[in-house]
Amino acid sequence: MATVLLQPEFARRNTAGQRLVEVDADTCQALIERMDERFPGFADAIATGVAVAIDGQIYPDPLQQDLRPDSEVCFLPALEGG
Repeated sequence: MATVLLQPEFARRNTAGQRLVEVDADTCQALIERMDERFPGFADAIATGVAVAIDGQIYPDPLQQDLRPDSEVCFLPALEGG
C-alpha cells in the first residue's frame, strides 16, 4: 500500500489529524479517490494550491502517475508569503 504523508495543519483540517495514511492504489488519481472516500472533502481540499510529491519527486500533473506498493505520496499545501 502507498503511504500518504501530510503536513500537520493540513491533516488537522482534512483527515481528523491523521498525518500518515496507508492507501491501496496504483495511480495518484485512485489514491485521491480512496482518500476522499475515507475523508470526505479531501479531493476538494487538494484541488487548488497543493503540490504532490511521489517518492520524492514533485509532479506538476500527478493524477496519472503510477504508484508502487511502497510509494510515498506527500501533499504539500502552498506556502503563504508575506
